[in-house]
Amino acid sequence: MTPTEVFSLANFIAMPMWLLMIIAPKWKVTRFLIDTKLVPILLSLVYAVYIALTIQSEGFPDFGNLSSVMGLFTIENAVIAGWVHYLAFDLLIGMWILNENRTVRVHHLIIIPCLLCTFMLGPVGFLLFIIIKSIKNKQS
Repeated sequence: MTPTEVFSLANFIAMPMWLLMIIAPKWKVTRFLIDTKLVPILLSLVYAVYIALTIQSEGFPDFGNLSSVMGLFTIENAVIAGWVHYLAFDLLIGMWILNENRTVRVHHLIIIPCLLCTFMLGPVGFLLFIIIKSIKNKQS
Protein backbone atom coordinates (compact mmCIF):
# COMPACT_ATOMS: atom_id res chain seq x y z
CA MET A 1 0.00 0.00 0.00
CA THR A 2 1.12 3.51 -0.68
CA PRO A 3 1.35 6.01 2.18
CA THR A 4 -1.61 7.86 0.61
CA GLU A 5 -3.69 4.68 0.75
CA VAL A 6 -2.64 4.03 4.34
CA PHE A 7 -3.59 7.61 5.25
CA SER A 8 -7.05 7.09 3.74
CA LEU A 9 -7.44 3.67 5.37
CA ALA A 10 -6.48 5.00 8.81
CA ASN A 11 -9.04 7.78 8.47
CA PHE A 12 -11.62 5.23 7.28
CA ILE A 13 -10.92 3.07 10.35
CA ALA A 14 -11.19 5.98 12.82
CA MET A 15 -14.22 7.81 11.44
CA PRO A 16 -16.89 5.14 12.14
CA MET A 17 -15.70 4.91 15.76
CA TRP A 18 -16.18 8.65 16.21
CA LEU A 19 -19.64 8.45 14.65
CA LEU A 20 -20.61 5.60 16.98
CA MET A 21 -19.33 7.47 20.03
CA ILE A 22 -21.30 10.58 19.04
CA ILE A 23 -24.52 8.98 17.76
CA ALA A 24 -24.79 5.69 19.68
CA PRO A 25 -22.52 5.82 22.75
CA LYS A 26 -24.53 3.24 24.72
CA TRP A 27 -25.07 0.75 21.90
CA LYS A 28 -23.55 -2.64 22.71
CA VAL A 29 -21.30 -2.57 19.62
CA THR A 30 -19.99 0.89 20.56
CA ARG A 31 -19.43 -0.21 24.16
CA PHE A 32 -17.62 -3.34 22.96
CA LEU A 33 -15.32 -1.28 20.76
CA ILE A 34 -14.68 1.19 23.60
CA ASP A 35 -14.05 -1.54 26.16
CA THR A 36 -11.71 -3.55 23.93
CA LYS A 37 -9.99 -0.49 22.42
CA LEU A 38 -9.98 -2.43 19.12
CA VAL A 39 -9.79 0.59 16.82
CA PRO A 40 -6.91 2.32 18.68
CA ILE A 41 -5.11 -1.04 18.79
CA LEU A 42 -5.42 -1.38 15.00
CA LEU A 43 -4.21 2.18 14.55
CA SER A 44 -1.33 1.51 16.95
CA LEU A 45 -0.24 -1.42 14.79
CA VAL A 46 -0.22 0.84 11.73
CA TYR A 47 1.75 3.40 13.74
CA ALA A 48 4.30 0.77 14.80
CA VAL A 49 4.86 -0.27 11.20
CA TYR A 50 5.34 3.29 9.97
CA ILE A 51 7.57 4.38 12.82
CA ALA A 52 9.69 1.26 12.17
CA LEU A 53 9.87 2.12 8.47
CA THR A 54 10.94 5.65 9.37
CA ILE A 55 13.64 4.42 11.75
CA GLN A 56 14.81 1.88 9.18
CA SER A 57 15.21 4.48 6.43
CA GLU A 58 16.09 7.62 8.40
CA GLY A 59 17.45 6.44 11.75
CA PHE A 60 15.85 7.16 15.11
CA PRO A 61 13.97 10.48 14.99
CA ASP A 62 15.50 13.40 16.86
CA PHE A 63 12.85 15.08 19.01
CA GLY A 64 15.40 17.27 20.79
CA ASN A 65 14.89 20.49 18.85
CA LEU A 66 12.25 22.17 16.73
CA SER A 67 14.15 22.03 13.44
CA SER A 68 14.63 18.26 13.75
CA VAL A 69 10.93 17.73 14.49
CA MET A 70 10.02 20.00 11.57
CA GLY A 71 12.26 17.87 9.37
CA LEU A 72 10.21 14.80 10.26
CA PHE A 73 7.24 16.45 8.54
CA THR A 74 9.11 16.14 5.23
CA ILE A 75 9.41 12.34 5.52
CA GLU A 76 6.28 10.63 4.22
CA ASN A 77 6.47 7.59 6.52
CA ALA A 78 7.05 9.83 9.56
CA VAL A 79 4.05 11.98 8.63
CA ILE A 80 1.85 8.89 8.31
CA ALA A 81 3.11 7.68 11.69
CA GLY A 82 2.42 11.09 13.22
CA TRP A 83 -1.07 11.29 11.76
CA VAL A 84 -1.98 7.79 12.93
CA HIS A 85 -0.55 8.69 16.35
CA TYR A 86 -3.04 11.59 16.51
CA LEU A 87 -5.92 9.39 15.35
CA ALA A 88 -5.21 6.70 17.95
CA PHE A 89 -4.64 9.01 20.90
CA ASP A 90 -7.55 11.32 20.13
CA LEU A 91 -9.79 8.25 19.94
CA LEU A 92 -8.48 7.04 23.28
CA ILE A 93 -9.28 10.42 24.84
CA GLY A 94 -12.77 10.31 23.31
CA MET A 95 -13.29 6.84 24.76
CA TRP A 96 -11.99 8.02 28.12
CA ILE A 97 -14.46 10.92 28.06
CA LEU A 98 -17.36 8.54 27.48
CA ASN A 99 -16.15 6.17 30.18
CA GLU A 100 -15.61 9.02 32.65
CA ASN A 101 -19.04 10.39 31.87
CA ARG A 102 -20.64 7.13 33.01
CA THR A 103 -19.79 8.35 36.53
CA VAL A 104 -20.16 12.10 36.00
CA ARG A 105 -23.49 11.73 34.16
CA VAL A 106 -23.46 14.87 32.05
CA HIS A 107 -26.15 14.75 29.36
CA HIS A 108 -24.75 13.34 26.11
CA LEU A 109 -25.78 16.45 24.14
CA ILE A 110 -23.27 18.38 26.27
CA ILE A 111 -20.63 15.67 25.75
CA ILE A 112 -20.97 15.79 21.95
CA PRO A 113 -19.07 19.11 21.65
CA CYS A 114 -16.31 17.61 23.81
CA LEU A 115 -16.09 14.64 21.44
CA LEU A 116 -16.17 16.83 18.32
CA CYS A 117 -13.45 19.09 19.73
CA THR A 118 -11.38 16.05 20.69
CA PHE A 119 -11.80 14.68 17.16
CA MET A 120 -10.79 17.94 15.51
CA LEU A 121 -8.61 19.66 18.12
CA GLY A 122 -7.50 16.89 20.51
CA PRO A 123 -6.50 18.61 23.75
CA VAL A 124 -9.22 21.28 23.41
CA GLY A 125 -11.92 18.59 23.67
CA PHE A 126 -10.17 17.06 26.66
CA LEU A 127 -9.93 20.47 28.33
CA LEU A 128 -13.60 21.22 27.60
CA PHE A 129 -14.64 17.94 29.21
CA ILE A 130 -12.45 18.60 32.26
CA ILE A 131 -14.08 22.02 32.68
CA ILE A 132 -17.59 20.55 32.33
CA LYS A 133 -16.72 17.72 34.72
CA SER A 134 -15.39 20.22 37.29
CA ILE A 135 -18.53 22.34 37.06
CA LYS A 136 -20.73 19.24 37.40
CA ASN A 137 -18.73 18.01 40.41
CA LYS A 138 -19.05 21.41 42.15
CA GLN A 139 -22.83 21.28 41.63
CA SER A 140 -23.07 17.84 43.24
